[in-house]
Parts: sequence; structure tokens; C-alpha cells
Amino acid sequence: MNPRLTDWHGRVCWLVGASTGIGRATAALLHQQGAHVIVSARNQGALQAFVAAHPGSEALPLDATDRDAMRAAAGQLVKTQGRIDLAVYCAGTYQAMRATEFDLDVALQHQQVNYVGALHLLDAVLPVLLRQKAGHLSLVGSVAGYRGLPQAMAYGPTKAALINLAEVLYLDLHPRGIGVSVVNPGFVETPLTAQNEFKMPALITPEEAAQEMLRGWQRGEFEIHFPKRFTLWLKALRHLAYRPYFAAVRRSTGL
Repeated sequence: MNPRLTDWHGRVCWLVGASTGIGRATAALLHQQGAHVIVSARNQGALQAFVAAHPGSEALPLDATDRDAMRAAAGQLVKTQGRIDLAVYCAGTYQAMRATEFDLDVALQHQQVNYVGALHLLDAVLPVLLRQKAGHLSLVGSVAGYRGLPQAMAYGPTKAALINLAEVLYLDLHPRGIGVSVVNPGFVETPLTAQNEFKMPALITPEEAAQEMLRGWQRGEFEIHFPKRFTLWLKALRHLAYRPYFAAVRRSTGL
């Protein structure tokens, strides 16, 4: 469905949200595969530590919710590198929330970081990709965006929005030679999921997630979801009518 990304040597790869977790692990693996990696996040110390451990990589500190900062970073990147071969939005925040504990400020923070930040990236890189008539744009969503799940009142809707956004982008950009993918992980061992107080099924490491992402880009997939032993079960639930779906979720979660 997308142009296959099989050779990373010399490719300019920009990852926004790469200070920890999936973003950092993916940046490290791309660097190992020979890509020229640029990492962005708010945590300047973590970015500098990454650059020190991965010679030749670059850090562009920014807050993804700051539109002007995103534009400035993209402009600097293109000025020094001349192009963008891969742009990945993996910035995110997560806090469990149920309707009985609704917090508007927390919900809006999720919207700004998880979704609006991705729009800021689009604003910054789409003109570059369209001018190049090449490149790849990848958004990190979540299986929590498939359907409504308990405790995901703030998080789930933002990931559902990213999935829909990626679908629209694919329809518009594929005819122009630009790849688009959405990454929908299950549970990955990161600082965000560390706050979960329940046993997370099929939990994988960020390094395993990064391997799955590169494998998906290599295959030209639009949706990259993993681990399959968990995500395929959730995909099956998407096809249920509401009555059996709600009953199945309550049985499996106890919520």
C-alpha cells in the first residue's frame, strides 16, 4: 500500500516524541540501520543523552503543542538536510480516566499532545513532502482508538482521531507518491503504561515495538499493529454490534 522502506542508509528521519519509550527505541533502531536521525521532544537532557549515545544523530528540542516551534524545527531541518524521508509523530500522554472522575484539564491536555501536536507536524512537513513528491509520514496511534474502552476517556478518543486522520491522509497523499502509515500498538512497557495498576496482556518492550514498526514500513503496510496475539483479538471486537461488544468488554475487564 506504501512505497517499501527497505534501505535506511542516509535517509533523513525525524521523530517527534523521541525522548523515551517507543519513540526513543525506534530512533535508536533507525540509527543502527544507517539512517540520519533527528530526535525532538521537550526533555532536552534526554535528547542530548540520545545524541551522545548515537553519533551523527541530531536533537531539535521542542514542545509539540507549540505550532511555531514545530515550524521552526522543520525549517531548520530542511535547511541543513535538504529533505525529509520519514516523519514520525510519537509524542503522547496518558492518564487513566473514567466518566465518574472526569477532569476537563486532563482531557484537553490529551487532545493537545496526542492529536493537535500531530496537526502541528502536518503543518510543518506536508509542504516539504508535497514538494519532494516523496517521503513517508507515520502517526503512532493505539489499539485504544479502535473502540471505546474503560479508563480511556481522555486517551482513547485522541487515538481514534489519529487513526481517522491517517486514513484521510493516505487517500490524499498516496497518489502523490507519499507514504502514510498509522501505528497501533497494544501494551508497550513505557513510562506512560507504568502507571497502570492492572496486568497488561501481551506486554512488549519498546525495542520489540520498534522492530515491528520498521518491519511494517519495510512491507509497505498502512496499519502497523502489534503484538498480533493481542491486536487481532481487539480487531475482531470492532465487528461486534454494540450490545455484545459492551458485554464482552465488561466480562474481560470487570469494569
